[in-house]
Amino acid sequence: MSEKKAPVAPRSADAESVGGAERTQFQMIVSRFLRHRAAMISLAVLVVIVLFTFVGPLLWRWDHTVHLEVPPSVPPNPDHPLGTTTAGHDVLGQLMRGTQQTLKVAFTVSVLGTVIGSLWGATAGYYGGRVDGLMMRVVDVFLIVPLLVMVAAIAGNVRGGTTWYAVALIISFFAWAQIARVVRGVVLSLREQEYVEAARASGASPGWIIVRHLLPNAAGPIIVAATLLIAVAILLEAGMSFLQFGIQPPDISLGQMISDARTAVSTRPWLFYPPGLMLLAICLTINFIGDGLRDALDPRQSMVRR
Repeated sequence: MSEKKAPVAPRSADAESVGGAERTQFQMIVSRFLRHRAAMISLAVLVVIVLFTFVGPLLWRWDHTVHLEVPPSVPPNPDHPLGTTTAGHDVLGQLMRGTQQTLKVAFTVSVLGTVIGSLWGATAGYYGGRVDGLMMRVVDVFLIVPLLVMVAAIAGNVRGGTTWYAVALIISFFAWAQIARVVRGVVLSLREQEYVEAARASGASPGWIIVRHLLPNAAGPIIVAATLLIAVAILLEAGMSFLQFGIQPPDISLGQMISDARTAVSTRPWLFYPPGLMLLAICLTINFIGDGLRDALDPRQSMVRR
């Protein structure tokens, strides 16, 4: 006589499909990003740059502020691989410090600009109507005004000179508008979804719906826009420093190094090309990483369920 087996309670089909879909979607995003060769190479280069910038000063013997007892503008040599400046500073030490300050500005702007722009755009897209019209007119004003001109004008009036965090706050105040426009467009298509209607019916507040439902589902475009904002912030900071409105001595940034060496391109190239090439490398890596994230998070990609 065969032994009867106790019936097994069936698993929730909805929970299983949802959990499997989430895992599969994440795996597909990672897989698509890993297959993007340019993005992976750029990510590796960016990691090396970050380590060089933040770990290098702990290992290198010459600080960016140390005045060396050497003749001015010494060419690259074993003691100073990138040479020295006309003021007797080690160029390699200054390059580490300058890149560090530029990256601090860029990442701070990316975080603050993304937070402000996402909340502003999501609020405008959710409410629509007159609220949307009024809020987006404010965005249009920020987009119309030349960004570098406004940032430089405000930075030039900061008493005591501008530090890296002051530069970051000034740029963030103007750099959020483009992200707000992107998020608003995504939220306009999401606010009529069933899960948003269900949240409204359950009595959830607009703020809860925006933060809990709309922004997480707009994460893909937000991440891509935040990544590209890093490159925008780097170029803005470099432009400000080049015009003498950015980070001021005794601190230093890549833009300031380029500005100081602009008349020595042909006579003392070791002063101009290291910061210029570093700036170019960072912007290129950020843009390639942004392209990889855009391809990986593309909502038009069909999700394969296993």
